Amino acid sequence: MGRIKTLMIKNIGEKLYREHKDEFTTEFEKNKEVVKKYVDIPSKKLRNIVAGYITRLKKMESKQEQKS
Repeated sequence: MGRIKTLMIKNIGEKLYREHKDEFTTEFEKNKEVVKKYVDIPSKKLRNIVAGYITRLKKMESKQEQKS
């Protein structure tokens, strides 16, 4: 079991994912750089949590595409 993401993390992550969907990949390190580029989050920890959430969204989306 993992940690539950807060509403703030989900809102930021989903908004970024909708606006810049083509720039995100399933690789966490690349997503960290994209998040850093578009959002000014002063905390490194929060920035990493958002990047991790977006990575998970991207992985779930690619799994759904493979099933279809």
